[in-house]
Amino acid sequence: MSRLVPALAGAMSRSSNLSRTPSFLLSVSLSRPAAREGNLCWVSAAAHNRKGGSGGSGGGGQRPGAGTWLAVPLAGCALLGFAQSRDAACDAAAVGLDEGELPLMAPEERRKLPAPGAKPDMPLYTRAGLAKHATLEDRVWVSYKDGVYDVTEFIEAHPGGQVRIMLAAGKAIDPYWNMFQQHFTTGFALETLEEMRIGTLAPGEWVEVELGADPYALDPLRDASLIMHGDKPCNAELPESKAMQAYATPNALWFVRHHHPVPIVDENEYALEVTLLDGSKKSFTLDELRDDFPRHEVTMTLQCSGNRRSHLAPFRPAQGIPWNTGAVSTAQFAGARLVDVLAKCGASHLEEGGANHVHFVGLDEMLASIPVDKAEARNGDVILAYDMNGVPIPPDHGFPIRAVVPGHVGVRNVKWVSKVVVSKEEAEGPWQRGVAYKGFAANVTDLKTIPSHVIDSAIAVQEAPVQSVIISPANNAEIRGGDLDLKGWAFSGGGRGIIRVEVSLDGGASWHLANLGEGSEQHLRRAWAWTFWSASLPVPPGLRGGSGQVMCRAVDASYNTQPERPESIWNIRGLNNTSWHSKNVRFSK
Repeated sequence: MSRLVPALAGAMSRSSNLSRTPSFLLSVSLSRPAAREGNLCWVSAAAHNRKGGSGGSGGGGQRPGAGTWLAVPLAGCALLGFAQSRDAACDAAAVGLDEGELPLMAPEERRKLPAPGAKPDMPLYTRAGLAKHATLEDRVWVSYKDGVYDVTEFIEAHPGGQVRIMLAAGKAIDPYWNMFQQHFTTGFALETLEEMRIGTLAPGEWVEVELGADPYALDPLRDASLIMHGDKPCNAELPESKAMQAYATPNALWFVRHHHPVPIVDENEYALEVTLLDGSKKSFTLDELRDDFPRHEVTMTLQCSGNRRSHLAPFRPAQGIPWNTGAVSTAQFAGARLVDVLAKCGASHLEEGGANHVHFVGLDEMLASIPVDKAEARNGDVILAYDMNGVPIPPDHGFPIRAVVPGHVGVRNVKWVSKVVVSKEEAEGPWQRGVAYKGFAANVTDLKTIPSHVIDSAIAVQEAPVQSVIISPANNAEIRGGDLDLKGWAFSGGGRGIIRVEVSLDGGASWHLANLGEGSEQHLRRAWAWTFWSASLPVPPGLRGGSGQVMCRAVDASYNTQPERPESIWNIRGLNNTSWHSKNVRFSK
């Protein structure tokens, strides 16, 4: 039987001497203008811009709004916590605060804050009274610390789905937030809760208790060069400086997108359960998946649908992890074709039999689904992968089995797969039917009040749209000499190959063809991985001695192109930002 981290962490309790290096820095205090720790300095992006810095490449030099903060490494930049803007190259000097700007807080500091929304003379409630409000009919109340909150109107918009929030109906949410510690990564959860406070637990009704062993204590150690956006759960991106060091991203540098602790799995006890439309089931051990099916290899680029979310911030911040360009990686996966496994179970021509989706269920209870035509197409190359870049898939990336769905966004490539289910309906849950992975119209500006019919009518993201990124030069680089060398990558979902990349040295006034390199040899209708590109262009005399923007844009085999500006593609969840990528540079004389 598979064992999850919480169970092991509880068993080990405090006897474990495992020490972990914190991934977050402590907060910037209003009593001091900037905080510096290790090789990072927290600064206000707005204040930095006043000193002449750039708002970042994605925003064309536009300022982020007040309250935006940057974690600035002394050798580069990274985004963490509240940071909603682009990474920016700047000095690590202390800068002043604008009045009203909020300091960045580390998750542990935010956990220590009192229950939000307290007001004088609020009604007092008992835990027994709280328990009477556990259904929609009676309105759903929860408590957090000593605060009591009516969350009824928020249930449908809960990013984690209705099922999870209802687990705490009529009870305290504190134990659940200990498990899902992303609630403390930014201030969004506490700010949302603040608006829903209706009262306070009476004296003696709330006693602060120790929450027990850390469910993330046994997560794998990660490479120090990953740009961390959070470690409970881990969300980390590939640094731009290492994105093109090899065509296949080394496993240790692969971006990480988790929703829960990493499951601990005994491969000798692991079994994959396949359920067909008629309810019949068949199970396979890991050895059977390895030995009883032809080994199929797929080189695939996996990109989170939130990649480049932070580039939307100069226009309007979006909700979610503020990824820069590194929520993407490439590997050669190997495993059993899904269609072969289904055939072994007696399933074929699924669509004709009434099936529409195939679900993947992870050991961490994360589930998502893909259309059945993709699942059973041999040239769709969907595999149940056990190897990654020639070795067993590391725990962070799905050991022992990961669903690999080439051309589809990251969330459909479910890790730690324990079940495959053929169904007439798409998967339930927040990752398929909730707000998390749906692109809403620009008029939807608040997830807390989004109507259920709007959520239901939106389509879950599947294939990735065409994208391109400049890797070199770095943002705010000084270009010396008469020529500018650029390089980057381009990718499109659905197997659509890249047929053209264009670059501009003058902010989009004129364009030049780039040379397509590794990856361009892929079949144009089965191109599952990125294409590297490069260009070497003379700097026009009129640009020398000044600053400007370099840009890139790509065209795929279906002649899909990237939109020019983030304004035209903005959505509240910040999904699929494929606007032209730009970087600010300075041209020497």
